Amino acid sequence: MYNKIYVEITNICNMNCSFCHGHSRAPKKMSREEFLSVLDKIEGYTKFIYYHLMGEPLSHSELPDFLKFAGKRGFNSIITTNGTLLNKRGEAILEAGIHKVNISVHSFEEGTEEKFEEYLNNIVDFSEKANRKGVIVVFRLWNNGYDNGRNEKIIDFLKNKFNTDWSVNLKGFKIKEKMFLEYGERFEWPDLNAKEQGSDIFCYGLRDHFGILSDGTVVPCCLDSNGIINLGNIFTDNLSDILNSERAKAIKYGFDCRKAVEELCQKCGYAQRFKLK
Repeated sequence: MYNKIYVEITNICNMNCSFCHGHSRAPKKMSREEFLSVLDKIEGYTKFIYYHLMGEPLSHSELPDFLKFAGKRGFNSIITTNGTLLNKRGEAILEAGIHKVNISVHSFEEGTEEKFEEYLNNIVDFSEKANRKGVIVVFRLWNNGYDNGRNEKIIDFLKNKFNTDWSVNLKGFKIKEKMFLEYGERFEWPDLNAKEQGSDIFCYGLRDHFGILSDGTVVPCCLDSNGIINLGNIFTDNLSDILNSERAKAIKYGFDCRKAVEELCQKCGYAQRFKLK
């Protein structure tokens, strides 16, 4: 069983953040029928669904219904969001049922200080409601070295709003029970036009997780934003056949030997953190 499966219910986003690789695919939102088909196919493969690869999941009008469908099937739903739509959609997703929300608070790169403070207030308001419901909330600052001085302002703001005994952990801070702030390094996304990093690479793709793009394309990891490593299509193919294909087995065996067999993987900056020192 996989620790998680990434399901991209939409590849459309309401922002254009500098740290995001983006994609060149046609805009697409999964229909209700397509999402239900995905649930049918992945049952027994994981208990945790992450609602993104590209795109902003809260921009999908049927997200609350998707959460309900997933919950009834026994899946735990995790959303990663830029947070800009939480003031409009937050109540609906809490009512629908959700296990965890990751909020990329480094997403707000432009706009006035007034708008920035409004954005943070909306996030805090949602997070307090989510925490009362027992939902895990993680504030993400995955932009070390590229924060333009805003990280310190964000942390000061959160400390003022959450006047608790913050404790240090391996990823950042535990603010209180089921509420955290995490740091992360900015990284180079895999790209066929990027510089080759070499084949001596390890990755958790197809071991810990895999991804499903909004058009049904199955990819080995959550960073294949353009579906370059197309293993098959979940809408038309048997998932077992996809995951046991010669290409998929070669990728997984390669990583077992700390070798990247795919060109895209050889050009992945994120995978460099798994290199043997």
